[in-house]
Amino acid sequence: MLLPLGALLFDWLFWLQKGGPNLLVFTIFVVVVQLVLLPRVAAVRRSGYFWLMVGGSLFSGAMMAVYGSGAAALACVASVLMLLGYVNQPHLKLVLYALLTAFASVAQAGPRVLLGLRAPRNASGRARRGWFYGRLLLVPLVVLGAFHLLFAVANPRYSALSSRVLAALGDFLLWLLPEVSLAHLVFVTLGFLVTAGAVVAVPVYFYADHESHFGEFIRRQRDRVASFAVRRPNFQLNTAKALDLRKEFVAAAAVFGLVNALLLVVNAIDVNWLWFGFVPKPGFDLTQFVHEGTYVLIFSILLAMGIVLWFFRRNLNFYQPGLPWLRWGATVWVLQNVVLAVSVGLRNYYYILHSGLAYKRIGVCFFLLLVFFGLGTVLLKIWQRRSAYSLVRLNSLAAYVVLLMLAAGNWEVWIASYNLQSRFRSIDIGFLLDMPGRVLPTLVARRELLNQTPQLTADAEYGGTVVISDEEAQRRLDAAVARWTSRYSAHPDWQGRTYADWRTAQALGAK
Repeated sequence: MLLPLGALLFDWLFWLQKGGPNLLVFTIFVVVVQLVLLPRVAAVRRSGYFWLMVGGSLFSGAMMAVYGSGAAALACVASVLMLLGYVNQPHLKLVLYALLTAFASVAQAGPRVLLGLRAPRNASGRARRGWFYGRLLLVPLVVLGAFHLLFAVANPRYSALSSRVLAALGDFLLWLLPEVSLAHLVFVTLGFLVTAGAVVAVPVYFYADHESHFGEFIRRQRDRVASFAVRRPNFQLNTAKALDLRKEFVAAAAVFGLVNALLLVVNAIDVNWLWFGFVPKPGFDLTQFVHEGTYVLIFSILLAMGIVLWFFRRNLNFYQPGLPWLRWGATVWVLQNVVLAVSVGLRNYYYILHSGLAYKRIGVCFFLLLVFFGLGTVLLKIWQRRSAYSLVRLNSLAAYVVLLMLAAGNWEVWIASYNLQSRFRSIDIGFLLDMPGRVLPTLVARRELLNQTPQLTADAEYGGTVVISDEEAQRRLDAAVARWTSRYSAHPDWQGRTYADWRTAQALGAK
């Protein structure tokens, strides 16, 4: 019963609709289905990751109903998929493996349901044979569709011919069934496949089996010499291993010592230059300064984390003669990278202060949060002998939390409110007008500022930016408001109308 119910619900919610409250309703349906089916898999109820994904799915779905942003849609889809992954394999811990498990299960669920359908028992022998051959032709039809897409992309004449054929087929179906089109039939089929992926769990053991080989902590790897071996070869092997470990310790100590000294110089320059009283000089290219410096420093931090993971991956964690020195050297390096990350944050702050907010600047802020968390987990690895698997697990959870935080923000409105200040000598009005419609009330409320700003810019037709007049900016703003209100009035259904859209309509006087 859940399969046809879910397919009809999917069609009712999403056909010719944009994302909004419909995604929240369908997410609730998927979550309820999993809770109804939970008694079959008792281990799921004991999985904290499952309940985390339940909460994340409902939260991100609610943010879709409020804002309808791309970040909320991504968070909602990812949360639902990981929810299905943890239902499929309750013992999983890595969110990436849960996501891959869900992908593998969802991809198999629809075809398995179709291939598993049987003809009614009271059907005639001819009907049973027709049903058998019909299911047998399903795979060739899928292969045919894949090659059709390839040929349509590669050959424009074939694409035009196939478009005419499909249009004729759509007209025939429209004549046969006036309320149904070919596109709608394809959409209903998509809804059935999506519902099958949410309702039918195809067991996928590969990623769970692979994860079972990992542990939270590093274990000492001893030489595999049999107990009845001759003592002298065993002694020589142990001596060779000890010498190799000592060489690795010397290499690690040299790396940490030299790079600590180099990083100390870089941090001293940044602290003296950026941390206290930094004021860009006239003609200083702040954009070049921020973009190149930020990317290079972020790469340096990631490289530092990778080097620590490399040296502390195996038995060097148990090399007692030099372990305290190695740990403290690596700790100092990690702390210096924290200082470097603060310098990256200051570069980003100065750019926002002098040039305004943008998507990338917000992304850098949240990325730095992940960097600080990742450096903290590196310290755990150094002092608690945690494995790389443990660090990946913790940082993956942190990345998921950051994704939920991004889904909760009304970022476009906040960007517009910040950038529309009289202290900025230049405003990229084209960038603000390309944002979702919920930004328009902010632009309309501060439209007088456009007449007072010395320079207004927009994207050029063939790339780059051009300077536009304040009259042109006002005209573009009025055109954007007219387009949005017309589109809002033309789609009165609640499925795609978010709370932010309703507030925007109230502010703009749309119906």
